[in-house]
Amino acid sequence: MFEMRPYRRHNELAYNPFREMQEFERRFFDEPFGAFFRSGDLAEFKTDVTDEGDHYLLEADLPGFAKKDIHLDLEGDTLTIHAERHSAHEEKDKKDKYVHIERSYGKYSRQFDLSGVDAEHIQAKYENGVLRLTLPKKSQSLPEPKHLEIQ
Repeated sequence: MFEMRPYRRHNELAYNPFREMQEFERRFFDEPFGAFFRSGDLAEFKTDVTDEGDHYLLEADLPGFAKKDIHLDLEGDTLTIHAERHSAHEEKDKKDKYVHIERSYGKYSRQFDLSGVDAEHIQAKYENGVLRLTLPKKSQSLPEPKHLEIQ
């Protein structure tokens, strides 16, 4: 999940004696067995979210994926992007031909909180390995003013 906030780069030049311990703790508790179960460098695809005024723009890098292998699921206020890339080296007739394999294959997914988004009008486009989602903001309806009578 993420919060829709402006991007700010933290000052990495300042010495922080606890940085390594925080990074270790984050990796341990977020993915305690990540190194054993991860299928390569694409365990998590990279995304950018920008605030365009009346909508958010989410761009996800998914190079090498076929459009039919990318699925968007919306459940409540959570958007899940699933992508799956199949390997040619899994086929029996091609398996013995490979000398070296570095590209990763498998299933990848990310979830995003859409509590401030009008889910009925989301638009998705996949082009040149980039998935672009236009996420219109919910209209801020202010409560109507009322006049109360004094008794």
